[in-house]
Amino acid sequence: MSQKDYYKVLGVARTATQDEIKKAYRQMAKEWHPDKHQGDSGATQKFKDINEAYEVLQDPQKRASYDSYGNSPFSQGGSGQQRASANSSGFGDFSDVFGDIFENFMGGGRASRRAKASTAIPGSDIRYDLTITLEEAFTGKKKSVKYSTAVKCVDCNGAGSSDGGIYVNCIACGGSGATRAQQGFFVVESTCRTCSGSGKALKDPCRKCHGQGRVVGNKEIQVSIPPGVDNETKIRIANEGEVGVRGGASGHLYIFVFIKKHKIFERKDVDLYYDMPIKMTVASLGGKVEIPAIDGSSAILSVPEGTQNGTVFKISSKGMPRIKSPEKFGDLYAKVYVEVPVKLSNEQKKLLQEFENASLPSCSPKSNGFFKKVKDIWKDITG
Repeated sequence: MSQKDYYKVLGVARTATQDEIKKAYRQMAKEWHPDKHQGDSGATQKFKDINEAYEVLQDPQKRASYDSYGNSPFSQGGSGQQRASANSSGFGDFSDVFGDIFENFMGGGRASRRAKASTAIPGSDIRYDLTITLEEAFTGKKKSVKYSTAVKCVDCNGAGSSDGGIYVNCIACGGSGATRAQQGFFVVESTCRTCSGSGKALKDPCRKCHGQGRVVGNKEIQVSIPPGVDNETKIRIANEGEVGVRGGASGHLYIFVFIKKHKIFERKDVDLYYDMPIKMTVASLGGKVEIPAIDGSSAILSVPEGTQNGTVFKISSKGMPRIKSPEKFGDLYAKVYVEVPVKLSNEQKKLLQEFENASLPSCSPKSNGFFKKVKDIWKDITG
């Protein structure tokens, strides 16, 4: 019998993470679903291979067994469906092994006494990355979110079969929920792959969803973004993830919010920072400067006479709302950058020169003090 490489079937590396395997499975299952290739037996087999590969690789224990033994324990053949136990020794749990041997001799069967697993399987959670503007983060907003996921099959109403979900004993395991594999002298018992250990199988599986009770579809929901939301905030939307198998509970949708970089403001927690260029004359003589605020209003800032480059002014309550207390706001900090005039006319140059000639050392204490220190150091060096 040919050996299938489950990793190649899903198109992933042997070192792939569980999330990468799940993502690859969803893409492959959607691409090769029989509804898209009606009448194509090759596509149907491909779809079965994809599901077989995922059923093994998505389970850490089954995947470990596959990595150790290959796919023969998971394939039909020999003395029934076989699945090796995932144990690093290669022999599984010795208590299970010898228990199976003696039960076989005595006509027993632990699997027949095992509690039946539910045929319903919960759906997985979904992550959705949502990008918004800083203004939207300030005001809060309702956003429409569209995504593809497993949705309830309308043909069977999620039951997995048109008769409402009538179950019979699984043919593969005879209703025991387990299969046994002969490995030399030992007999290894494993959970039945066909019924996932429940011992039951649908009598009449739905043709559209193949007994899963769900199909791949599109969803669109409205998500409320609260005011003050920060970058990488996680919002949980209950029961909007994958629909479960055959009526299983739905997973959740997790919205991860990302905020675009703003052209003017830089955000740090609930405070905003703004680089404010002002004219040399305003910095020297003082004056009023109008600066924008994130709420769409403007704030009037009084610049005192002699304001230096790099001075930071604080405008209270003009920052972002606090997400747990939206009635309270952070602050806005404006950092001054004094702009040196360029492209001066001859008249302007003349006026500046006159200003320089009339200036006393006290007009520029920092620069004068600095160069005085330089001269003193130079004198000390030269003696």
